Amino acid sequence: MTETSTTPEEQRSPKRGMCAAILSLEAVVLGLTTPVMINLSDVPWQTACAVGLGLCVACLVVAGMLRSEAAYVAGWIIQVAALALGFVIPLMFVLGAIFALLWGTAYFLGRKIERERAAAYAAYRAEQQQG
Repeated sequence: MTETSTTPEEQRSPKRGMCAAILSLEAVVLGLTTPVMINLSDVPWQTACAVGLGLCVACLVVAGMLRSEAAYVAGWIIQVAALALGFVIPLMFVLGAIFALLWGTAYFLGRKIERERAAAYAAYRAEQQQG
């Protein structure tokens, strides 16, 4: 193995995995806001479908695009949109805040894990080359 090659385990991104999991779970919640908006909030069904299912699909699309840094920006935008749904469905202030907290934790903790793992692999390689 050369210095520039990496193992599959080194290539796996904990940040991407955790953020994709959060967005996938959030897609379910946002998709379920559609019937709630129609039945409880008297939002026209066309608007409810566009917003609820649109955000659901956006979560799934962004989860699949997390190899790009721009997708993480889109993930933050989705968190803001989920919080904004609280103006239509008050419970979404709570659920949106929970998902925003989970997203932020996954994003920042994932970055930290990636940095520490890269440092550990670099130290391991340096040790292997010396010995």
